[in-house]
Formats: sequence, C-alpha cells, structure tokens
Amino acid sequence: MTPVAPQSQDPADTSTRILQAAEAQFRHYGYSKTTVADVAKDLGMSPANIYRFFGSKSELLEGVCARMLQQSLEVARAAAALPLSAEERLRRYSMSHFEFTVATMLDERKVHEMVVVAIEQSWGVIDKHIDEIQAILTEIIADGMEKGEFAKGDPAHAARCFGAATSPLHHPQMVAQCIGKTNRAGPEDLTEFAIRALKI
Repeated sequence: MTPVAPQSQDPADTSTRILQAAEAQFRHYGYSKTTVADVAKDLGMSPANIYRFFGSKSELLEGVCARMLQQSLEVARAAAALPLSAEERLRRYSMSHFEFTVATMLDERKVHEMVVVAIEQSWGVIDKHIDEIQAILTEIIADGMEKGEFAKGDPAHAARCFGAATSPLHHPQMVAQCIGKTNRAGPEDLTEFAIRALKI
C-alpha cells in the first residue's frame, strides 16, 4: 500500500506553535539570551522556517506581547460584561487587571525583562491595545453616566483620565516599581480614588 503523505500544517497553527515556543524560551532563558535558532531547535525545525513567519527576534517578541495583551483584553471584557453597576464593573476591571499584571507579567525576572523590552519598542500593538481598553472603559462609564452613577460629561475623556489615574496598577514597569511599597497608594485605594473622581 502506498503511504499517504501527511497534509501540510495550517500556517496559522505553525505561527501559534512558534509563538508558544518563543514565549517559553523567553520566560525560561530571558529575551536577551534567546536566539531564533533556540526557538527553532525547540520546535525541531530550521531557523529559516521561523523566518517564513517572523522576520526577526523582535517580531517574535511583538507576537508574544500581542498574545499577552489579548489575555489582558479578555480580563477587561469579562469585567465589563458582569451584570453589576458601572461602579462595580470599574472596580472589578481595575483590580482584576492589576492581579493579571502581577501574575502574568511580573511572576519572574525574565518575564519582566521581556515586557520591558516590548514596551520600550513602542510597537503599534501596544497602542492598539490601549485604544481597545479605552473603548471598554468608555462604554462602562457612559452607562454609569446614563444611570446617574457618575457625573454627566464626556465618557471618552473620563475613560482616558480613569485609565491614566489607575495606570500604576496596570503598567508592568510601574507595578514592578510600586508593588509592596508602603509609601505608595495601594491598589484598592487608587481604584476607589479614581472611581470617586467620576462622581464629582
């Protein structure tokens, strides 16, 4: 019997496998010490095959960063979808996002290095993520204004201010610098302060 040739793998599946392997390598060895050849070896493929999907190690990191930001976006969407008041949804968003940042981006020194490099590159993927988060906050705040929980105003402007006020809880570098410091506002205090400002 003539053997049946295996079907070629879906390019999207291959891309996902590459990103998963790259993230594992970055987390274990650190971004600076990981090469494209290391990722290829882990997958049992040639570096040339990696370059078919990602033009450089920085593009690999951008892809890994996009995956992490997508998880962050899902946390925000889950909070926004809760059948609760706008105030409580903002509270849940802020605190769950803080917990996600600590657990996902600061769990190891090498992960923090990876995130810092990504932020310093100022990639468009990060700006896109900020816009998506702002849209979610705008929707929650607009609902709160409509129902009398918050003072009337421009919900998009209020969302930008709320995001800026709580950024020390969600920006990986700021969280790393502030976490555990007794001379900084705690996550709950900062969240409550920002929510109270929406009512003025």
